Amino acid sequence: MTDSSIPATSPRIPALKDIVELTKPVTWFPPMWAFMCGVVSSGVSIADNWTFLLAGILLTGPIVCGTSQVINDWCDREVDAINEPDRPIPSGRTPGRWGVWIALTGTGISLVVGALLGTWVFIATCVALFFGWAYSSPPLRLKRSGWWGPAACALSYEGLSWFTGATVMLGAVPGTDLLAVLLLYSLGAHGIMTLNDFKAVEGDTATGLRSLPVIMGVRNAALTACAVMALSQVAVIALLIQQQLALSAAIVSVLLFIQVACMVRLIRDPKQYAPWYNATGVLLYVLGMLASALGLGGYL
Repeated sequence: MTDSSIPATSPRIPALKDIVELTKPVTWFPPMWAFMCGVVSSGVSIADNWTFLLAGILLTGPIVCGTSQVINDWCDREVDAINEPDRPIPSGRTPGRWGVWIALTGTGISLVVGALLGTWVFIATCVALFFGWAYSSPPLRLKRSGWWGPAACALSYEGLSWFTGATVMLGAVPGTDLLAVLLLYSLGAHGIMTLNDFKAVEGDTATGLRSLPVIMGVRNAALTACAVMALSQVAVIALLIQQQLALSAAIVSVLLFIQVACMVRLIRDPKQYAPWYNATGVLLYVLGMLASALGLGGYL
């Protein structure tokens, strides 16, 4: 990848709306939801910790997630110039090297906010930023792998955000039971991330990205994604039962049963039904996350 087609400097400052578009606000929801689950699962009173709560929401959503989206668009600018030329960078609405400077600024702000929220939150922020850069940029460019790319996104979006929420509220590392549940939901989210690859099989094949639908075939990739999502939740249910959180376990079980019914339809035609499943099955998945968090926090 070369920079020959991109000017080193530009006198024009990008418009605020174009900078916001770069950060893709629609992608902020998953980490913010996971952060909320972390807050709830801590069992600590939210009313007494509003400052930390708001700071954590800003950190996981607009700041860290938004920064990772800018990193991705900067690193994919030449591919986007072919496939999606209307995006802010290839269209010239974010000219010159403004993309990388925005990404670097977001990285710096993330580190400062993470440090202000405490040692463990700072460490989680560093890990999330590492994955943000490693996912999109050389030499690692984890998105080239159908295994490592979704794993990096799942861990950052779900596990680290949940961990941050619980840590902010507890002021310490969560217990092993809570850590086990958030890690299982992170594992299951690998399947969710794989669903996003079904819409780009041809493009990924042409550009050398080895997504699971590319290397395994569409049907086998769909079966693998569904198995990962379902088995992770089965393990969560077992943990909740072990912790005598029967109501949470029952809610997650019902939600999983409905997901499995949706998965049957997804597997019939993964490319056609992946967007539909993202609007139905994934919603049920994240509701299960909240039910688990409510049980861990002593609300159910």
